[in-house]
Amino acid sequence: GVRVRAGWWLPEGDAKGTVLIFPGRTEYVEKYGRDARVLRAGGYAVLAIDWRGQGVADRLTENARVGHVGLFTDYQHDVAAVLALAEEAGLPRPWHLLAHSMGGCIGLRALHRNLPVNAAVFSAPMWGIGLATWLRPVAWSLSWLTHSFGDGTKLSPATKREGYVQIAPFEDNQLTKDPEMWAFMQRQLVAHPELALGGPSVTWLYLALRETASLARTPPPAIPTLTFLGADERIVATEPVHKVMEHWKNGELVVVPKAEHEIMMEVPDTRAMFYRRTVEHFQAHA
Repeated sequence: GVRVRAGWWLPEGDAKGTVLIFPGRTEYVEKYGRDARVLRAGGYAVLAIDWRGQGVADRLTENARVGHVGLFTDYQHDVAAVLALAEEAGLPRPWHLLAHSMGGCIGLRALHRNLPVNAAVFSAPMWGIGLATWLRPVAWSLSWLTHSFGDGTKLSPATKREGYVQIAPFEDNQLTKDPEMWAFMQRQLVAHPELALGGPSVTWLYLALRETASLARTPPPAIPTLTFLGADERIVATEPVHKVMEHWKNGELVVVPKAEHEIMMEVPDTRAMFYRRTVEHFQAHA
């Protein structure tokens, strides 16, 4: 009974396959329009989703700016809906996965559930929450208590109802070193403030901590995988990414110098490298 939203783009001429984009928390279809343009030029159809609770999918709390989910496994229902849509729309195979941040967490779980893709690319995957070591047990205990005995739809402590891009200055921001891409993200939210999302709910935080801990204990799947991680990453925890990729027999980790969280929205040279390697990866596993 929850509505999610997807948008897709088709290439000119015969397609080499379809790239399924799993966005991060707070994100929406339009943010990936530029990425779709590049992938279309490489011969791929592209499909992106608004997860439940964000974009123009159904928001799940009275305060629409709180990023909330009832169960983390609910996102897998969204994956199933998108796959059914891709099938119905006749999006060409083979399918490939391109997942960013929270989408990387959802995507890894989907791969464990036999997501029908030939290859996967992850950008700054959320395989761990970026918290200081001393804060981690506090986050676990407080989020569990509030989720279990209080109002789990409340904003997590130290987060805001406004979107990060709406209130943070460009200087020393944690997303990108490219001022043009920062301005691009800001323009979208100025034009369409209904797309904006603030901090996560306490329940989201607790469930995300549980899900990432579970994924860390699960051996990686066999699918060919390429994972990009910024050397200056400050949003997701980097240690779990290194650990997962160390055990991924058919995977490669690319640490990108001088890059923040948004690899696909970094400076032009970084973006060009990312798209080139991504397309090559998908072509190699057609």
